[in-house]
Amino acid sequence: MTAATLPTKKSQARQVSQSYWSLVWWKFKKNRIAVIGGIILILMYFCMAVIPEFIAPYALERKSSFTEARPQTIRFIDAQGNFSLRPFVYGLERKIDEQLRRRTYVENPQVKYYIYFFVKGDPYKLLGFIPWDRHLFGVDPSIKDAHIYIMGTDSNGRDFFSRIIYGGRLSLLIGLIGQLLTIILGSILGAISGYYGGAIDMFVQRFTEFLNAFPDIPLFMALAAAIPKYWSPITVYFMLTLILAFVRWGGLARQVRGLILSLREREYVLAAKSAGASDSRIMFRHLLPGTMSHVIVIATLSIPGMILSETALSWLGLGLRPPLTSWGVLLQEAGTVYAIRFAAWQLWTIPFILATIMAYNMLGDGLRDAMDPYSAR
Repeated sequence: MTAATLPTKKSQARQVSQSYWSLVWWKFKKNRIAVIGGIILILMYFCMAVIPEFIAPYALERKSSFTEARPQTIRFIDAQGNFSLRPFVYGLERKIDEQLRRRTYVENPQVKYYIYFFVKGDPYKLLGFIPWDRHLFGVDPSIKDAHIYIMGTDSNGRDFFSRIIYGGRLSLLIGLIGQLLTIILGSILGAISGYYGGAIDMFVQRFTEFLNAFPDIPLFMALAAAIPKYWSPITVYFMLTLILAFVRWGGLARQVRGLILSLREREYVLAAKSAGASDSRIMFRHLLPGTMSHVIVIATLSIPGMILSETALSWLGLGLRPPLTSWGVLLQEAGTVYAIRFAAWQLWTIPFILATIMAYNMLGDGLRDAMDPYSAR
C-alpha cells in the first residue's frame, strides 16, 4: 500500500457513526412535526408531573370567597388607554344578577393587580422534599385580597388553572406508568408464547382473545366498580393503573409473539443455542432487543388511549375520586348543565387533553417512520 492510498486524518474525521440508532435519531430530527410533539410532551410532563407546585399560582385546595368566578383577562392597556409594560388583571367585584337570581363577578377597572414572576405564595415542597414558597407567577402578596384567576374558579372558590396543572400530574403519569406495565407484561408473555409455542402459545393467545372479546369501556367499568369504596384514594389510583395495564397487554403480546416467531430461526439465535445459552438468555438478550423498535412505537401510540380511559372512568365516577385530582375528576365536576351554562370555563380541561393526545400522535407517527430508517419515505 502506497502513501497515496493510506487514509488521512482528514478523511478519518469525516467518518460518522452509521449504527441503527444513530440513523433513527437522524431521521427523527428531520420530522419537524414529531419533534414539536416531543417538545410539547416534555414541557407538559416537566410542568405538570415534576414541578406543578411551582407552575400553579395557588395550592391545590386553597379556597377563596370567589366561587365560580369568571376568568380574569391579562392586560397591557387599561380602560383609559394607558399602556403598561408589566401585565395586570382587574380585580373582581361581586354582583347580583336580577334576572337570573344568581351571584356573578365582573371586572372592576378601578382595581389593578400587577403580575409578577417568582412570587412568594403558598409554601410547598419542590420535588417532594425541597421546602419553598415561590411560584412562577402571581400578584403582589402584600396587597390584601389580591387575586389572579386566569381560568376562573370552581364551585369551592379554588383556582381552576392550578387544579388543571395538578390534575395533569395524575392523568399523565397514569398513562405513562400503565403503559410501562403493559410493555413489561406484554413483552414477556409475547416472547414466551412465540419462543416456546405449543400449549404455552395456545394458552396465552386464547387468553388474549378472551380479553379482546370484551369492549374496553364496559370491561374497565366492571373492573373499576369492583374496587372497594373504603380504599384510600392513592390505593385506588394504583389499582386503576394495574387495571388499565391488565386489559391492554394482550394486543402488544400478540405483536411481540409475531416478531419473535420471525426472529427465533435467525443465525445468531441458532448460534446462541449451539453455544449452550439458556432459554431465558436467548429470549431476553437476543430476541426481545430485536423487537424494541416496534414496541416503542406501539407504546407511544397507546399512551393516549390509557389517558382517555382514565378520564372516561373518572368522569363516570368509577375511577379516581376526590381528594385526588385528575383531568377526569375535573370533567366530572364540570359535567352538569348548570356548570356548562354558567361556568363554561370549567371545560378548559378539554383543550389540555386534546393537546396531549395530539402531541403523542405526532410523536408516535414520527417514531414509526424513524424506526425504519432504510425506507425511502
